[in-house]
Amino acid sequence: MTGRTRPREGEDWLIRVLLVLFLLVGAALRLWRFGAVPEGLNQDEAFAAYEAWCLLKTGRDSFGHSLPVYLTAWGSGMNALESYLMIPCLALLGRTPLAVRLPQLIVSLLSLPAAYGVGKRMADKWAGLCGLFLLAVCPWHVMLSRWGLESNLAPGFLLFGLYFFLRGLEDCRWLPLSALMYGLSLYCYAAIWPFVPLILLLQAGYGFWCGKLRRSGREGAWLLGAAALLLALALPLVLFLLVNWGLLPELHLGPFTVPKLVVMRDSEFSLSRIPEHAANLLSLVLRQGDGLLWNGTDRFGLFYFGALPLALAGLVWAVQETAQGLSRREPRPAAFLLIQLLAGALQGLTLDANVNRVNTLWIPVVLLAALGARWLCSFDVRALLVPLLIFGALFVRFTGYYFTDYAQQSRTHFGAGLEQAVEAALAREGEIRVARGANYARVLFDCGQDPEEYRETVAYKNYPSAFLDVEGFGRFRFLTGLGEPDPACVYLVEDGDWADGLAQAGFAVDRYGCYAVAYWE
Repeated sequence: MTGRTRPREGEDWLIRVLLVLFLLVGAALRLWRFGAVPEGLNQDEAFAAYEAWCLLKTGRDSFGHSLPVYLTAWGSGMNALESYLMIPCLALLGRTPLAVRLPQLIVSLLSLPAAYGVGKRMADKWAGLCGLFLLAVCPWHVMLSRWGLESNLAPGFLLFGLYFFLRGLEDCRWLPLSALMYGLSLYCYAAIWPFVPLILLLQAGYGFWCGKLRRSGREGAWLLGAAALLLALALPLVLFLLVNWGLLPELHLGPFTVPKLVVMRDSEFSLSRIPEHAANLLSLVLRQGDGLLWNGTDRFGLFYFGALPLALAGLVWAVQETAQGLSRREPRPAAFLLIQLLAGALQGLTLDANVNRVNTLWIPVVLLAALGARWLCSFDVRALLVPLLIFGALFVRFTGYYFTDYAQQSRTHFGAGLEQAVEAALAREGEIRVARGANYARVLFDCGQDPEEYRETVAYKNYPSAFLDVEGFGRFRFLTGLGEPDPACVYLVEDGDWADGLAQAGFAVDRYGCYAVAYWE
């Protein structure tokens, strides 16, 4: 397999059938019981959802900033794009898990045809089909698509940026769309801010070297427009850094705010611990997991354990392709995939990585596995049936596990039943005392706390801090210990020792999933 090859005569119909089939399989796996598995909301997606709710109701975030370019949230900030994308979903569907997770689902579904488009341009349509299939059945990508961690939008937008950049090398009119996707990726995940410029500089440099990008004529005009769009999107975040480094006061750009955070959390990046980070990253890749149930499964890994040898083969092929392209000054699309892989690896060397902190690595690895499978089977395309059948069988087993055992195991981590418990507690009179297991961000969203009342009544235990600990707001007070139960109060606690203790003290206890509501009758 050298460069892009054309399917043999009569293969196009099969490719079209498989393309539709793989897209349907990927969509079905992501849509089945969407919003119900995992049951409940993670605290990060809940806070992103509450910020969206505040913006929808008042045009300001939970700290009162008008249309902020970055959310203050916990005190040290939260990426904003997910919340902005949630706003129309909440307006149409109400405060439901489906509305909260819909932006991530849409981005994940669109990633599947984008993976096909990138793989096709790397080699041929069969490589594109392999990339589509491996991403469609990839455990990490399936799990990512079904809950709304805001930083998990970044892999999709980087993939879109790469796809439209490759299209832009063929027709320069696609370059502004690439710039738009790369620019929006900056609002997905702050940890990629140093690395997106690296991706763009290397991609542009390689494009100019090979003569596929030109600074003059019609191509130059489209390239200049793309660069201007990208700079316009990046400028608010540059100003955000200057504000939070103390070089500028808090800014207002028309209706938008460049906020000053309570604490600027930039100490996570460290160049002094690169050897330690490298060992951690290597272990993460080889183990295909970090032990966190919401990021992956020990049983199946991030992309099934048989994918790593294929990815290594794909890496060898991509490096060979890139070396040949550089020596001949010919564009080889595999080079651009290596650039994204390099950026993700460098990111992993600068911080304590877990699966979601280096989430930009995993789609390049999956696509390399697809290229490796295509390369190893280049002698006869029918040989691709072997890896496809193997991964198909693993996919069937993973699907069975995900909707049964995993659905049950994840209930505690996502706070299943809290929404119903909050509703039941609010239906009773008195102060509501909440156990720490019911994170305040989840309670905020589940009760639909009025944003103005929240801003007026919220009290913190540790202000200022990078991770603010809320003492209470509105009717809610958050406990560190149960203490002497007060019959005038309603208790919202985890279903366990505290619930049993309240029952023994004479309280009536109603149970909702992982939580219980106790009250005096």
